[in-house]
Amino acid sequence: MRCLALFIAFCAFAAAQDNAVEQAWGLLRQGLRPQAVTLLRRIISERPRDAEARLLLGSILQEDGNRDESLAQLTEAVRLRPQSAEAHNALGEALNTFGERAAARPEFEAAVRLDPAFAQAHVNLGLVLLQAGQFRAAGEALDRALQLLPPESDTAYAHYLRAKVATEQNAVDQAAAQLSAAVALRPDFAEAWSDLGQARKTLLQDAPALAAFERAAALSPADPVVQTRLGSELLDEGKIPPAVEHLREAARLDPRNQTALYKLQLALRAAGQVEEADLVKRRLSELLLENDRRAQRALSAVEVNNQGSALEKTGDLRGALEKYRAALQLNPDHAGIRVNLAVVLLRLGRWDDGMAELRETLKRDPGNSAARAAIEDAQRQRPPK
Repeated sequence: MRCLALFIAFCAFAAAQDNAVEQAWGLLRQGLRPQAVTLLRRIISERPRDAEARLLLGSILQEDGNRDESLAQLTEAVRLRPQSAEAHNALGEALNTFGERAAARPEFEAAVRLDPAFAQAHVNLGLVLLQAGQFRAAGEALDRALQLLPPESDTAYAHYLRAKVATEQNAVDQAAAQLSAAVALRPDFAEAWSDLGQARKTLLQDAPALAAFERAAALSPADPVVQTRLGSELLDEGKIPPAVEHLREAARLDPRNQTALYKLQLALRAAGQVEEADLVKRRLSELLLENDRRAQRALSAVEVNNQGSALEKTGDLRGALEKYRAALQLNPDHAGIRVNLAVVLLRLGRWDDGMAELRETLKRDPGNSAARAAIEDAQRQRPPK
């Protein structure tokens, strides 16, 4: 159980909490999670305006993966306490966890505006800005977080994110320094060790790079990226047998890892295992061909979808419907096309079919805000049976 986030949320309200919420927190600390959830739900049923209970319950449910109820509880906590930085931050964390990054950002921005000294909110804001590709703003948010976080706190994750920003800005020396700080604070941080190895490799520090990759692989042997990086470094250094071992493992963990397959066939050839190298090369060729076909289908799907959109604008809903169906056959995983199909079905009065497509969209992509908004809109507009 990740108690840190819950602890931060809890402490912000500790002074205002009554014995019932404190009791729920005590159950949580004892590992009695279901009992804590039951108690918090009872408190909320008796006192619907208890923002503290909603905040704690929403945070627990977030960690449990209960998207709908978690967001409902945290959204209500924000409504009840609109000036609470902690409530906005907790809602933002839940939204980001469930893939709704665009919606998470304004919550984190509200949190840092309401409490400019709230270090964790700055970290979270830096994360969503990094994910959005806004590297300069992300770096500023993370630098502020590192200034605010107390020396005794675990700042490893903030250093790790700051290194990501530096890498994107081609400041590899700075990235290496941030990652070194991260692993010094948290020696079991496998992802940071792996990124540190990559930074050192870019800086032509081969021996330190290999040491970092080996540490990452020891900590996280089931990570295909970690295994690929270590195997590639061993191959570059001419250490062929261990390179083959790690690259084989990377390809086993992720059979679609093109880098691992390419490096593995090179390592096998260097080891004199030509027949197996040819098999791996054939696998890679088939994967590249499959990816090319998938890309072509995806491009065709967008083109057909655009034709459907044009027909929809002219009022030809049935023509648009056929185009959207054809586009979805080409790319069943495209959420936007499925939403377009659903909306046309709804406009044609086929409510059950349209709602089914929207629910399928959310099943495949729980964070799809367009599908969720379409469902809410359809539920308001659907005529009574």
